[in-house]
Amino acid sequence: MIPSLLVKFPASRGQLLVNSINKTCRTRSLSNSACLNAVELHYERVKASGSSPGKPLLICHGLFGSKQNWRSLSKILASRLDSDVYALASSLLLKAMDDLRNHGTSPHVGAMDYATMASDVLYFCDKHNLSSISLLGHSMGGKVAMAFALSPQLPPGMLSRLIVADITPSKGALSQDFRNYTDVMMKIEASNIHSRKEANEMLQEVEPDFSVRAFLLTNLTFPEDGAPVKFRVPVDIVKRSLDDLGGFPYEPSERKWPGKTLIIKGEKSRYVNKHNIAIAQQFFPSMRLSSLNAGHWGEPSLSMSLYRSP
Repeated sequence: MIPSLLVKFPASRGQLLVNSINKTCRTRSLSNSACLNAVELHYERVKASGSSPGKPLLICHGLFGSKQNWRSLSKILASRLDSDVYALASSLLLKAMDDLRNHGTSPHVGAMDYATMASDVLYFCDKHNLSSISLLGHSMGGKVAMAFALSPQLPPGMLSRLIVADITPSKGALSQDFRNYTDVMMKIEASNIHSRKEANEMLQEVEPDFSVRAFLLTNLTFPEDGAPVKFRVPVDIVKRSLDDLGGFPYEPSERKWPGKTLIIKGEKSRYVNKHNIAIAQQFFPSMRLSSLNAGHWGEPSLSMSLYRSP
């Protein structure tokens, strides 16, 4: 039985600075090449209420998500686990949530593969002097978290626990749904519409599920000058990156991470299945598997199970 704390959370799940080319890592624990490729991730931090916070928890969101999707859960975890949370996070005295590149308020840049996004998280941890973190990632964020754990740049002692929600380190083309979403999102931006209702009607052409449409539309912005709606994510970059997002930067024969790893499968989802669980076990030999009565698009109903070691 996996030691766990089960927490249910409620429904809902401008041009920005890219780091200068000559920046260096604050602690020098990362190579200069890792720093040069990284961008500054925006984040939210929820502080633990106790006087002796535990190790931090970092949270990485999924494709089309942002740190705001984890705001409610981060507050619950920080309180229940008495740790800081970064949405980006760990033994929940301090919690931080971050927006991955090309999402939310983080920088919009061309490269969007898992090794590159993992380098952003490595730089974040180095800059904020974080160590012995727990790292939680959902979907795309889960692959970022796994690439972080397997990175040759990972300093000893930086990562203590890995929690991956409904994804494995397998390779394969993403569902056609994602290409349909980006096509319609680009069409919405080109249509000069001004309301969420109009955008929702256009998305309905490719996505019948209201909850999924509502999630995608959390990215919609309404300029103060009355200009047509735009999406917060750079849809063109995301569309060009879909092939990369179906991949993974390592082979099981190349890299392993022996630390504590929990993979959570949504029972109503096919993302984690008998064909790819074995691949995850090769990368993460200490992996445990848990399941929850939820689908892949977790915001409406996902319950998040986190465990702590004794």
